[in-house]
Amino acid sequence: MEDLSEKEQIEQLRTWWSDYGNYVLAGIVMGALSLFGYNYFGDSRREAAYAASDLYDQLTEFVADGELDAAESVSDTILNEHSGSAYAAQARLAMARLYMDTNRDADAAAMLNELLGSSANDEYKKVARLRLAKLRLYQDQPAEALALLGEAGASEGAFAARYDEVRGDALVALGRLDEAREAYRRALSESGRDTTVNQEFVQLKLLDLPVQEVPAANEPATDFPGERATAREAAAPDHDEPDPQPGAVEQPAADPPDADPSAADEPDTDAGATREDGE
Repeated sequence: MEDLSEKEQIEQLRTWWSDYGNYVLAGIVMGALSLFGYNYFGDSRREAAYAASDLYDQLTEFVADGELDAAESVSDTILNEHSGSAYAAQARLAMARLYMDTNRDADAAAMLNELLGSSANDEYKKVARLRLAKLRLYQDQPAEALALLGEAGASEGAFAARYDEVRGDALVALGRLDEAREAYRRALSESGRDTTVNQEFVQLKLLDLPVQEVPAANEPATDFPGERATAREAAAPDHDEPDPQPGAVEQPAADPPDADPSAADEPDTDAGATREDGE
């Protein structure tokens, strides 16, 4: 079969184009629009991220300066215009801290609860749950704090030691000293090389727990070093991110000398004399 002539090839190309040319053009247009839309969407997301970052920088400055009204205004903008970003979660944490600093505990709790109910990353929610538990302790609500923290488990991840420390504080407030002792011990063992809690402070809490055994009458009572942290010192959130470290512990006043234990072993001579008279 002889090859087609140049004229016949051109005629075949014209026929093909008349049948499929519109489809080819539509594909080219759709591809161009898709590429344009993808680039536009990416640029929009980057611009939104830059805007949210700038707003969050402003918020942190207002929080550091204690400017509540300005901080609330910027926070509202972040939450309304960038609600799905990580900056929204960070803004809620920052505002909760500022509300605590200004003695607006209810507003701080509301902000943390909003974060727990949002679609934020689980790590942010763990921080919020921990801070809300500390807030409940500060409000003398240890049962609510313990319910927030739940049972000790591996799901707490890097926050396990911090959770166990606060869990121990709540158990002490509830009078469940044996469980509190175990929680403090877990907090010390879980911190490991990457210390996430103030180990010396936790050790003081552990040593300050009362001993359950009653000492013998001829043995002097043993005082453990350390002191009991007040509810506000143990529960009030600190300003460090993502989680505070407890503050310094004040040195206690010197304990009065123990009573002479030998007095308990001396016989009651008056009682004995009375008994002899009766006989």
